Amino acid sequence: MTLITTTSDLEAFCRDLAGADYITVDTEFLREKTFYPQLCLVQVAGPKSAAAIDPLAEGIDLAPLIDVLNDPSVLKVFHAARQDVEIFYQLTGKIPHPLFDTQVAAMVCGFGDSVGYETLVTKLAGARIDKSSRFTDWSQRPLTDRQLQYALSDVTHLRPAYEKLRRRLHRTGREHWLEEEMAVLTDPATYESDPETAWMRLKVRTNKPRFLAVLKELAAWREREAQRRDLPRSRVLRDEAMLEIAAHAPTTVDDLARTRGMGRGFAEGRQGADVLAAVQRALDLPESELPRLEPREEPPQGIAPIVELLRVLLKMKCDENHVASKLVASAADLEAIAADDEADVPALHGWRREMFGDDALALKHGRIALAILDRRVRIVPTEVVEE
Repeated sequence: MTLITTTSDLEAFCRDLAGADYITVDTEFLREKTFYPQLCLVQVAGPKSAAAIDPLAEGIDLAPLIDVLNDPSVLKVFHAARQDVEIFYQLTGKIPHPLFDTQVAAMVCGFGDSVGYETLVTKLAGARIDKSSRFTDWSQRPLTDRQLQYALSDVTHLRPAYEKLRRRLHRTGREHWLEEEMAVLTDPATYESDPETAWMRLKVRTNKPRFLAVLKELAAWREREAQRRDLPRSRVLRDEAMLEIAAHAPTTVDDLARTRGMGRGFAEGRQGADVLAAVQRALDLPESELPRLEPREEPPQGIAPIVELLRVLLKMKCDENHVASKLVASAADLEAIAADDEADVPALHGWRREMFGDDALALKHGRIALAILDRRVRIVPTEVVEE
């Protein structure tokens, strides 16, 4: 097994990657006890060799690797890239480019929703993955040969899988479908956490503006505190506690200490003071500046059967084109299309519209119909003329 623990060895390995059309990349990390993922291992495979790079090795400088990841002439292939890319973005402020995600490509090529690495390489590379090291604590050293073999298998088997996916994309003319999806993965906004919008991730049962104002201030404080201390959000303040505080808006230490899930030690400490200050900022906001949630509009009466028809059409079109339906349209998208021809949903843009959206609108307005022919659902034209 090749384990790189020095900068000189890393430089030599990266020189071997020079001129490669593509490399496959994976990471092992931990984030159970931190806000930011802790990078523990980077695996890279090129056309000639593969190596595991130890970022925890004393004195190692990852600059040669970062240069390769940022080299526009070398394609970087990941599987389920989002968390890996987030790690490199946090480390360097840059996103590896150009990028290819085999999980997304597999959905475009009809391997189902969010297909796992093991399933993909079994189908495309005929590989069998040894799962015994799946739950390794990758921060512990030394790593065993079995652990390294498991880690490297995540990039060595990915090479033939990628090549087969690339050929299939070319054969079906779907390269541009994947490019649209990669645009999201290479957008820095995908990996940035804005404290001012953190409250929108929480599930609330009321849309009272003052409650939302307190929740917004608390969530923003927790996000900054979690980032500053590099702790999981729940270790700073649990969601349930935030919702309870937002509901009762305590203004004194005694009030905060009596809040369910709080203790006097927390209430009397620095964090308790920060929480009370956040509550007070929300209470001092004028009515005109309070956040508001737009009430969810009830779907028009009688829309449910239209949604069900669109669901059948989606399944049929995705089966015909060997594309995962999850990638084309969600249940909410179908409802939006049923209610509004101009709905701003992905299914009415780009390749999704070509494959499904135009037919969805045609079905909605009676220009086409669905029929069962030869035991299969098929599209048939109609003579309905819209008024």
